[in-house]
Amino acid sequence: MNKHISLNIQDIVDSYDEPAVLISDEYVIMKANSAYLERYQFEAHHIHETASVGNYDRIATLSERCHCFEVSHRYSRSCDQEGESCPLQLAKSTSHRQRVLHIHHTRYGEEHVDVSLSPVRDDTGKMYFLEVMKTIKHASPRIDDKGMVGKSPTFNQLLSLVNRVADHEISVLLQGESGSGKELVAHALHQASPRNSSACVTVECSGLSESLFESELFGHEKGAFTGAINRKKGLVEEAEGGTLFLDEIGDVPLSLQVKLLRLIETRTFRRVGGVEQLTADFRLICATHKNLREMVKKGEFREDLYYRISTFPINLPALRERQMDIPLLVDTILERICKTRKMRVSKEVLSFFQRYPFPGNIRQLRNILEYGRVLSDSNVIDMVHLPEEILVSAAMPEQEIDEFPDADSQVFPQAVVSLEQHEQDYLLWLQQHFKGDNKKLADKLGISERTLYRKMQHFS
Repeated sequence: MNKHISLNIQDIVDSYDEPAVLISDEYVIMKANSAYLERYQFEAHHIHETASVGNYDRIATLSERCHCFEVSHRYSRSCDQEGESCPLQLAKSTSHRQRVLHIHHTRYGEEHVDVSLSPVRDDTGKMYFLEVMKTIKHASPRIDDKGMVGKSPTFNQLLSLVNRVADHEISVLLQGESGSGKELVAHALHQASPRNSSACVTVECSGLSESLFESELFGHEKGAFTGAINRKKGLVEEAEGGTLFLDEIGDVPLSLQVKLLRLIETRTFRRVGGVEQLTADFRLICATHKNLREMVKKGEFREDLYYRISTFPINLPALRERQMDIPLLVDTILERICKTRKMRVSKEVLSFFQRYPFPGNIRQLRNILEYGRVLSDSNVIDMVHLPEEILVSAAMPEQEIDEFPDADSQVFPQAVVSLEQHEQDYLLWLQQHFKGDNKKLADKLGISERTLYRKMQHFS
């Protein structure tokens, strides 16, 4: 413990409800509040027990060489050396607050954590770093019964954007292929926002006629048209104080886009058949699988509406771009759909999934697993239980190669190349010939699975 740290800094650390620590520029934890001790208690075994610490009512004093990366990541070296962004290094070089999303090991298992780190100085001018950790509730890096799941770098980038924009009132446009989970992300945005105590209302924009669209969105008065026997609230009113999610907004006809634009710009509307002007209070989230920019160029989508809804665009990755998440997604989906028996997929099926492109994304993966569990009479889904259409569309290798090639194999050309090119050629060759899982390959290469994934992404 550094005796020059001011009492003011100690009070700041202890004032946070979320886990908070003060760390040195060498990653050593100097102080921790009670929330940190509670959440990371299992891993933070270097804590010196004192009367005050036992009651978790004051800041705990930790032993000298307990590093933050040891406690939160179980790493033997800093995050940046393990292929992750390190907020301490960024804050140290810029002298400004940094914010990143990491996966931490806590007493509850792996959790996504929003890490905020600010440089502070003691009375002597020495720099320390105040790190505050907020657990993300709307996503999980382990099997979960609801919400978003994932742990790949691609998924974490998506989650970081969701987490950053959730607190803001600006419009968000979710762009991604069909089946990539746009509605799930919209609900996660809502749950992470200050409006989560009110409703998140989904408007399916596909296939709605003009009259039906207005009635669904704005509601109608009694007698407004044949069959309108009662006054009906529209979805805009149902979303009062909450979130209005316009799914597949690219399918809204031009004739209706001007009415939608007016609603967004003025936050006012009238029920069909009504004269009273009503006000609307909602957070707007839109989603589409179409290229709205191209539609604007072709005159199929209003440019002014596009700019109104796309203040903060988020691109959702396709499932083939997050192969690292496939085992977790498979286990999570089976957990959700198999209520009466425990199901799993065989090693061969999992290997196939990690090479299959999944044009229908997560929705297609779920359908395949639903199909397989019906055909399987045991608790294992095997290759024979998969739909024939996906088997014929993918070339399967005759045998998995589970080891590295012999030392005398001719893998590389004899010409001298740069080390970076040498590494790229080798990793790309391994991708084609090593058919074990990524964890086994990373172990054989002597690197972490996260580092392997980052290198594969860089060279692909």
